[in-house]
Amino acid sequence: MRLLESRKGLSFFAFEHSEEYQQAQHKFLVAVESMEPNNIVVLLQTSPYHVDSLLQLSDACRFQEDQEMARDLVERALYSMECAFHPLFSLTSGACRLDYRRPENRSFYLALYKQMSFLEKRGCPRTALEYCKLILSLEPDEDPLCMLLLIDHLALRARNYEYLIRLFQEWEAHRNLSQLPNFAFSVPLAYFLLSQQTDLPEHERSSAREKASLLIQQALTMFPGGGCRIWPGVGVLSSPSQPLPAAQAGELCTSGGHLWKEHTPMSWLGSVMGSADCGPGTLRKVLYQRAPRNIHRHVILSEIKEAVAALPPDVTTQSVMGFDPLPPSDTIYSYVRPERRERNSVTWESQLCVCRPRSFPSPLNARVLACQPLYSPVQTCPIAAGGEARGRSGWGSEPQPGPEQADAGCARHDGQLPPQRPRVPRPGCTSSLNLLRSR
Repeated sequence: MRLLESRKGLSFFAFEHSEEYQQAQHKFLVAVESMEPNNIVVLLQTSPYHVDSLLQLSDACRFQEDQEMARDLVERALYSMECAFHPLFSLTSGACRLDYRRPENRSFYLALYKQMSFLEKRGCPRTALEYCKLILSLEPDEDPLCMLLLIDHLALRARNYEYLIRLFQEWEAHRNLSQLPNFAFSVPLAYFLLSQQTDLPEHERSSAREKASLLIQQALTMFPGGGCRIWPGVGVLSSPSQPLPAAQAGELCTSGGHLWKEHTPMSWLGSVMGSADCGPGTLRKVLYQRAPRNIHRHVILSEIKEAVAALPPDVTTQSVMGFDPLPPSDTIYSYVRPERRERNSVTWESQLCVCRPRSFPSPLNARVLACQPLYSPVQTCPIAAGGEARGRSGWGSEPQPGPEQADAGCARHDGQLPPQRPRVPRPGCTSSLNLLRSR
């Protein structure tokens, strides 16, 4: 990490990749394009602290319900980036900035977000709230991961109502938080729950309750779909054809809908919804014509099925990578990936041992293949390095086929097991195949 500049009391930092790390990053991109998680495992054997590989493998473990391993990989990625911190970089000062437009900084954002998600699922909402504050403080103006759609939910779960109300009061003037569906419903709930605390004076409790009633009426007028999600059968549903966040206001603002399920908030909400005007208004059509890119990025990371289904076609039709979802259009590159070119009839992918899944047509073949390596290289590395393949490929001193023969062999055996030649066992050793036959 290096310090880019300091102005107006703020310090702007950026992570840097060494030449060795850049080579590991290029191999990681090849492994991702192969769509085979085992290739990432092979890469981590040589680069055990490559951050993007750790995060990508963490997602693969999470999809396979291995939550413990997924958490360990994310923590290892955070440790790797923490070791590279600049001496002046502080996580608690609130004056350090990381530009999300730089690809080297995005891994830190995603690692913090994944760690925050794991903490929330483990029942640590207060710690998850602190992680959310940290992510928001790294670039509060742009908010690349749109943490404003989540910070209110964590504040309510952590019962930190005063912080949520103070954030709303201080940021409403320049960020218009009342026009976000989550804040439109969370702030009234915070006021109401604050009015239920018995340690407050009576006049403060009554004032908070009146403020809550006024704000919830405005929220139901602006986002009637949110009221339908909280209380089914009441209000007017938004049209599915409306863009985010108007159509999916309920999904985004009621991700913590269980907080409304208690008897006291529900009875209060029922008394307010009778006098609220929940009809469709024209203001939503003017304000919410199209959601910005950071909201789309937040929807992808949050994995809310209803919201993901409502993403526009220009987002769903493009490839979304888990290690870099929806990169900014004005990305600042410090280095570029080399072009994939053929060298001596072997592609650039030969720098990484690309694994291909094998098919097991019968139990006997499965037992035989269990004694063999779990992967088959695309090409032999000695050819790619320009050296002699003789004596290294396991075929003795026989010459290697030319480019035309190699290409023809790959096309002929693509998707199948490569042709095997019988190997002569060494003296005193018995092959695995002979052991299987003797049984």
